[in-house]
Amino acid sequence: MTQHLAFLPVLLPMLAGVILLTSLFGKNITSRRVTSVVLSTITFLVSLALLLKVQADGTQVYAIGEWSAPFGIVLVADPLSTLLVSLTALLGLVCVLYASAGDDEKGSFFHPLVHFLILGVNGAFLTGDIFNLFVFFEVLLIASYALLMHGGDKRNTRAALHYVILNLVGSAIFLIALGVLYGVLGTLNMADMAQKVALLQGDDVYLAKIGGLLLLVVFALKGALLPLHLWLPNTYATAMPVVAALFAIMTKVGVYSMMRVYTLIFGDEAGELSHMAQTWMWWFAMATIAMGGVGVLASKDLRKLTANLVIVSVGTLVALVAVQTVEASSAAIYYLAHSTLVTAALFLLADLIGRQRGEVADRITAGPPVAQPRLLGVCFLVAAIAVIGMPPLSGFIGKVWLLKATLDAEYTFVFWPLYLLVSLAILLSVAKAGSTVFWHHQDSLIESNATESAEQSRVHPAQLAALIILIAGAPLMTIFAGPLSEYAIGAASQLHDFNNNINVILSGGH
Repeated sequence: MTQHLAFLPVLLPMLAGVILLTSLFGKNITSRRVTSVVLSTITFLVSLALLLKVQADGTQVYAIGEWSAPFGIVLVADPLSTLLVSLTALLGLVCVLYASAGDDEKGSFFHPLVHFLILGVNGAFLTGDIFNLFVFFEVLLIASYALLMHGGDKRNTRAALHYVILNLVGSAIFLIALGVLYGVLGTLNMADMAQKVALLQGDDVYLAKIGGLLLLVVFALKGALLPLHLWLPNTYATAMPVVAALFAIMTKVGVYSMMRVYTLIFGDEAGELSHMAQTWMWWFAMATIAMGGVGVLASKDLRKLTANLVIVSVGTLVALVAVQTVEASSAAIYYLAHSTLVTAALFLLADLIGRQRGEVADRITAGPPVAQPRLLGVCFLVAAIAVIGMPPLSGFIGKVWLLKATLDAEYTFVFWPLYLLVSLAILLSVAKAGSTVFWHHQDSLIESNATESAEQSRVHPAQLAALIILIAGAPLMTIFAGPLSEYAIGAASQLHDFNNNINVILSGGH
């Protein structure tokens, strides 16, 4: 079984989705919920087992059908991909648990769609072939289209339509890029492409550059990098909060793809195409951070605020990818895990707060008091400290690390002031949101009715368990900052080890 461990994080969600689609459960929602939670837990435990195996034995290469690279399809489980697979499985488990409190009844097929989404995300993280990266992109996107419509209304439909159209265009560009690259390189296995790109001559160099930059457009769209970020705020803010929390990992797929392609294929050993996208990534990343900061200041509700925080985190991660050093990549890995957990927690908090404030919902304005101010207030405080980057939580560690990693970078003189200014904007906006929601109450006759209604929306035990798991991520990442930082440095070192990556993948992990 251990030799198939690298394939299980892809296989298990697929089987879970198929099982939950069958008529075996009929209309028994309880059995569907229990089965979904159990299968999500198994996927998470298997992902952790794979992470521990990779840490103990090194990179695992799984050749499907025993066709080795570069001729066959391979999955590559290394420290970076297994960390992200484990993070995805954890987020899937949390969202399934949270939705089991009632959100899964607002539409059809919620549970199988979540598992199919996890299948696509895990496959994108594990694939060693850029064509199968496209395939897994399409799997996760198809599932995301349906999840966006779960329990939706007209606003939801409009935002989903924009999301679908943009991603269909992105998929077409992706295919064109793959065709161009295959035409000049004769392969789409990432390790084999990395070997051959440095040998290109003449017009083939320019064609490969066109293909590589088209890929950057695709990854920028998937990751919500400016100017291709406009779909994200409305899409995430109008989706059900539990769906938006699950989508917190989806933008990271685009960032991860940039890390792989522009470090391995177009990195130090790419000859004339070495670091060809670095300048583009730098300036687009800083523009994204700036735009995200403006969006944070302008946000009028908690979900829109959190969506703009996702945009800031994407810009920050891409800036670190653009530095192209081991230290910057290790900071990006730590910050990626932190930002995913804290933004997912904020989406769930926005939902719980909105349920207890009546018609005011999660708008950042004076309204009825929440029914459980101490519980939700403490959770919001922890999440706020983490997302702002104040000590002693993981956000502070990530912020210091990324500032140190960019100290000697090419555009530090622009990045540092911009990032610190946007951090101040986040502090002011989050502080304003928290004080308004928890301290500014309406004095009106309808307040008692709203409070009575809010009492009926008290936090369900499943929702509380899911929220605490995410909220606990910030203090736990601080307590275990030592081993986590060592893991991140090891994963980044292996990401930048060109010769080792090529040899391990093309030799089948032997």
